[in-house]
Amino acid sequence: MDAKAVADYLKAHPKFFEDYADVLADIFVPHPHGGHAIPIAERQILTLRERNADVDAKLRELVANARDNEAIGEKLHRSTLALFAAPDLETTLAVLEHSLKEDFGVPAVASRLWGRVPEQSYLHELAATSTELREWADTLAAPACGTEAPYETRDWFDAGEALSSFAFLPLRTAQTFGVLALASPDRERFRAGVGIVYLVRLAELASVATARYLPIE
Repeated sequence: MDAKAVADYLKAHPKFFEDYADVLADIFVPHPHGGHAIPIAERQILTLRERNADVDAKLRELVANARDNEAIGEKLHRSTLALFAAPDLETTLAVLEHSLKEDFGVPAVASRLWGRVPEQSYLHELAATSTELREWADTLAAPACGTEAPYETRDWFDAGEALSSFAFLPLRTAQTFGVLALASPDRERFRAGVGIVYLVRLAELASVATARYLPIE
């Protein structure tokens, strides 16, 4: 019999060691961390302790993630209340930028809106944008993260050359009317391929809050 056949037999006959308890007591195996041989029962206890430690570590990680998610949810809630209390487009954009920087620790925030220009035409968020950028934004099905800033977007930031990662959130209701851009000097902050659940929610929130003050086409 090979080792697999022995293992399969013991799995299929769990009462074996009840019938041959003396065999179990006489089996010694190497200590998992080196050194002397120990009884198989002691080895089982060590294995269970290691598994318990792994489970405990995973549980602590889950609890920490839950707390982080709860904190993010609370921040989004506060941002939502502040945005919908804003009386005009200028205040809405200012609240959005302040919340992202102060509540979420985003180092750099910028946005551009297009379409019909409302009365607040002096806002830098309403500065002209290229056709290529608007067409690119319209193709975004979800926030785009990575190390590249497409078209003229790097110029939106005062310290554009020092920034290494970006997240571009399409602003849209019935149609795309802008982009909210987040940036950081940390290359890993907005890394491509990471979860974007909260960025999607932020894009939806910013879209609805901003669209209230844009002229209807």
